[in-house]
Amino acid sequence: MPATGESQARTRGFARVIGPWLVIVPSIIVVRASGMGALASDFFKSDLFVWCAGALLPFAGLLIIAFHQHRSSVAAVMISLFGWILALRGLVLQAAPKLYERAATAMDSIVLVRLIFGVLVAIGLYLTYVGWIAESASPSANNNL
Repeated sequence: MPATGESQARTRGFARVIGPWLVIVPSIIVVRASGMGALASDFFKSDLFVWCAGALLPFAGLLIIAFHQHRSSVAAVMISLFGWILALRGLVLQAAPKLYERAATAMDSIVLVRLIFGVLVAIGLYLTYVGWIAESASPSANNNL
């Protein structure tokens, strides 16, 4: 299904928010990778905090899923996948927090943490480009999201 002007605008709008967020937050994690294990351990000490975070993740994911039902470009697919991942992560965090805690605290490898979050930064840079730069780069940029 070809992308409409409305679907392209919606993809750009979501990319403008998700892209910079995926640059900022994972970049900080990459820089602070050596302290992330302790931070993850502290996160799971409060059941209320875990539950609240688990409730907010599916809310954010469902907002993306509900308002971005487009898969006509690479950026659109990335945004849709991001929504589904948020929703599923939140459900797992609420339903099985101990499983999530074991996975988070088991990531002792600073290199692995930096690699995973470095990939997220690259995705964020691409989405930031799509949302903020590609639209004004050329008149035909709208067709290349």
